[in-house]
Amino acid sequence: MRTYSAKAGEIERKWWVVDATGHSAGRLATRIAMILQGKNKPVYTAHIDTGDFVVVTNVDKLKFTGRKLDQKQFFRHTGYPGGERYTSLKKMLEKYPDRILRHAVKGMLPKNRIARAQLKKLKIYAGTEHPHEAQNPSVLEL
Repeated sequence: MRTYSAKAGEIERKWWVVDATGHSAGRLATRIAMILQGKNKPVYTAHIDTGDFVVVTNVDKLKFTGRKLDQKQFFRHTGYPGGERYTSLKKMLEKYPDRILRHAVKGMLPKNRIARAQLKKLKIYAGTEHPHEAQNPSVLEL
């Protein structure tokens, strides 16, 4: 028996919709990263993007355990000397709730070109409405 290797033209992509209400950010990010990579499919091939599209709604209602809202810090640098900027999770959740989940999922993907393409298939929205109804996304049960 020969080993199967997926070809780029043979991949069938599905659309999934996930309601993030009440889910832990890290546990949700691991499930999303698996689907974006295609590891939930029997045709998974490491060097080909075999993943599906994921639409996440209600990301502003994620659950965080412990004292993460006060203690967790997000780092960025302006590019200037002394330009380190830190933002708490609480402020990020108020201002940019989508960036929290995107940052968590990005950290769980491999660091290469394929991961950049896989991250583009992740669509995150703070509310319940999203513009991807035409793709008929299936509800992903977690």
